[in-house]
Amino acid sequence: MDHAPVSYSPVAVLPFATLLLCIAALPLIFHHFWESNRNKGIITAILAAPVAVWLASHDPHALEHSAIEYVSFICLLGSLFVVSGGIHVSGDLEATPKVNAVLLGIGAVLANFIGTTGASMVLIRLVLRTNSERKNTSHIPFFFILLVSNCGGLLTPLGDPPLFLGYLRGVPFFWTLNLLPVWLLAVSYLLTLFVIVDRRAYAAEPASAIAEDVSHVEPVRVTGLMNIALLLGIVLAVFLPTPYRELVMVALTVVSLVFGSKEARQKNDFSFGPILEVAILFAGIFVTMVPALALLKEHGSSLGLVSPWHYFVVTGALSSVLDNAPTYLTFLSAAQGLGLPAEVVGVPQIHLFAISAASVLMGANTYIGNGPNFMVKAIADSQAYETDNFVSYAIKAIFALTPIYLVITIYLAMAA
Repeated sequence: MDHAPVSYSPVAVLPFATLLLCIAALPLIFHHFWESNRNKGIITAILAAPVAVWLASHDPHALEHSAIEYVSFICLLGSLFVVSGGIHVSGDLEATPKVNAVLLGIGAVLANFIGTTGASMVLIRLVLRTNSERKNTSHIPFFFILLVSNCGGLLTPLGDPPLFLGYLRGVPFFWTLNLLPVWLLAVSYLLTLFVIVDRRAYAAEPASAIAEDVSHVEPVRVTGLMNIALLLGIVLAVFLPTPYRELVMVALTVVSLVFGSKEARQKNDFSFGPILEVAILFAGIFVTMVPALALLKEHGSSLGLVSPWHYFVVTGALSSVLDNAPTYLTFLSAAQGLGLPAEVVGVPQIHLFAISAASVLMGANTYIGNGPNFMVKAIADSQAYETDNFVSYAIKAIFALTPIYLVITIYLAMAA
C-alpha cells in the first residue's frame, strides 16, 4: 500500500547542521575530547538518534534506504582501506618538488582504476614517509587530498562514488571519459600550484633537513602483493548487486586480514582508527542528512535551476557539506524532471556533465565532502604532520579550487 509523502519541517535540518558545526568547531575548542572516537560516537548518537527514531515512525523507507546506502558506502571504503593497508610501498625518496609532483600525478591516474580511496591508502604513507625529514610539509596532505582523494577520480565510475551511482542508474561506463578536459584542467592546474608552493617550502628548509632527507633515500619496494589481487577483486565487486557486492567486499577484507602480509601492516602502522572515525561520523551524517535531502528534492523544482551552470554551482556547493554521492543522485533526479532532451539517462549531456564534475571536484571543499578526505587527514595526524582543522581546510580548498570552478562555470554558461 502506498503511503502519503512525508512532509519535513525545515527544523528537521537542525541536527544535521549541528553535527557539521561539531565537526568543524570541536577540534578547535575541545581538541583532546574530540581525539577520542568514543566521544565522537557519543556526540553523533545524541544528534542522530532522535532523527533515526522519528524517521523509523514517520518515514521508515527513507531510513532503510539511507541505511543501505551507508552500509554500501562503508563496505566499499572499509574494504579498500583495510586491503590497501596490507600493501606496503616501502622506500624513502628524495623529497624534492619534482618527486612529490610525480607521486601526486601517479595518484591522480591510479584513482581512476582503484578509486580515490584505494589510491589514497596505497600512496599516502609513501608520500608522508618521503617528506618526513622535511620541516615545511603542512601543504603535503592538503594537496594530496585535492589531487588523489578527489579530483583524480573523475574519469571512470570506479574513480568516485557519485560516478559509480550514476553508472548504476544507467550512465554508460565510458561516458565519464567526456570529463577528460575537466580532469586535465584540474590535475594540471593543481600540480602546477603544488610545485610553486612546494618549491617555496623546499627553499625555506634548513640545510640539516635537506641533508637528512638525502641521506635517508631508499628504493621503492612493494610488500603484500596478494592484496593487490584482492584490491582488484573489490573493484570488480562493485558491479555486483546488493547484498552480494557487500558480502564479497567483506569476504575479501577477511581474506586480507587472515592471510595477507602481517609485515606490511606493521610497516604501515596500520590501525582501524581512521576508518572507525569515518564510520562513526558518516553514520550520523547519513541519518541526519535524510531530511535535508528530502527538502531539497521536494522544493528542487521551485529553486529555478534550469541552466547547466546552475546545476554545477548548486550540486557542488551541497557536495561540499553533504556526502557527494546522494547529492549527485538528488540533482540528477531534479534535472530529469526538467523535460529537456533526454540524451543520457533522461537529461541533456551538458547537465550530466555539470552534475558529475561538480560532485567530484567540490567534494574536495571540506573534509566531509568525500570519504577518503577524513582518512588521509587521520593518517597524516598519526604521522605527526601538521594538518588543517575543518574550517581552515575548507577556506584553503575553496580558495585553491575557485579558478577551476570559474572556468567550468563560464564554459557551462556559454554552452547553455
